[in-house]
Amino acid sequence: MRFESPLTEGRLIRRYKRFLADVELAGGEVVTAHCANPGAMLGLKAEGSRVWLSPATSETRKLRWSWELVLADGTLVGINTAHPNRIVAEAIAAGQVPELAGYQGLRREVRYGENSRIDILLESENGPSCHVEIKNVHLMRQAGLAEFPDSVTARGTKHLGELSRIAEAGGRAVMFYLVQRGDCQSFTVASDIDPAYATALRAALASGVEALCYDCEVTTEGIALAKPLSLSL
Repeated sequence: MRFESPLTEGRLIRRYKRFLADVELAGGEVVTAHCANPGAMLGLKAEGSRVWLSPATSETRKLRWSWELVLADGTLVGINTAHPNRIVAEAIAAGQVPELAGYQGLRREVRYGENSRIDILLESENGPSCHVEIKNVHLMRQAGLAEFPDSVTARGTKHLGELSRIAEAGGRAVMFYLVQRGDCQSFTVASDIDPAYATALRAALASGVEALCYDCEVTTEGIALAKPLSLSL
């Protein structure tokens, strides 16, 4: 996934009301950017952090900037949770995820379960379809260890239940964790942050749900799927 326009660098002043961030640009101008990330963003919102913004493409949009990247722990981290579905879809289509190869069709945001939408539905002419749920990951509290979630996620727990029902009915269901940073070697669940999610994941795995985790190569030009990470679940 490449950014549609060149990014603009600035310094983070503060992130507030979950979806807003004040940023000082190089010339001293202070702008308010949209922060497309509902999580706690632990370790990613320190005052003075170097950040990169993308300009709005719509003339009618109220906020003219979107927060895309932050420099944390010496590495670029993607914070925009609107991107993972596209990143993973592009990687699957390019044959970069061997665990999800062999499907002829790929659809996004398909309705299923109880008022839910699956992020990616892979369809095959000769076999069952595959439901792929994608979660954005950027939390790293211990060097090299990616964790999810960074805040309580009732929605994420619900999605695990939906995937479990697919697996129990004989279908294929995959929980895909996308780490929008490149300095991690393994992945685990932050059970201290959300015990209910950790319990639901264990139940989902026991029911036949598969788990995958890949990290990303993050640059100011774009974000692309990189390598698989080991799982400690």
